[in-house]
Amino acid sequence: MGHPSPIELLALHAVRLKGFAGTAAVAARFGLDTDQTREELLDAQAHGWLSRSSFADLTGWSLTGNGYRRNEAQLRDELDRAGAHGTVAAVHERFLPLNSRATQIFTAWQLDAGGPADTFRRLAGLAGELRELERPLATHLGRFAGYHDRFAAALARAGHDPAWITGVEVDSCHRVWFELHEDLIATLGITR
Repeated sequence: MGHPSPIELLALHAVRLKGFAGTAAVAARFGLDTDQTREELLDAQAHGWLSRSSFADLTGWSLTGNGYRRNEAQLRDELDRAGAHGTVAAVHERFLPLNSRATQIFTAWQLDAGGPADTFRRLAGLAGELRELERPLATHLGRFAGYHDRFAAALARAGHDPAWITGVEVDSCHRVWFELHEDLIATLGITR
């Protein structure tokens, strides 16, 4: 396993990847202790890096502008300490054409332009590619481990519930893919 990330980085980064999430979801993203994560989130809020808000029956955390800058600095420092810039940049280059394929698959699914069998076959192919992308990333930065397993688990569940392909309320294939994309560009300090 690669370089272990500090909990402060993981807590902020999980909020970034999720966009808006409650404490339990933030902790679960990287398998952190919920109580320790709550303390980290409260500390980050005191520093002005996070805000907590409620919408209808949802309450959660989101990054502030200062929080994005703080997370970017953390990721930049971690990337330098791990000596992983070349690896992450190379994986990002390999990811881009796969991302185009993934976008086509997810769009076709949402427009009902491809049958379920074709979608499952194409997503299974992406899962295999994802495994190969994750290996070098996780070797250098441990926080990249698990994307393939999450994607494969979502794909397996999609056979019984199609929400696991593009749903937003579950850890769907689309959500996992989107988080990996955000993780790569955030780590490299680039934009989409």
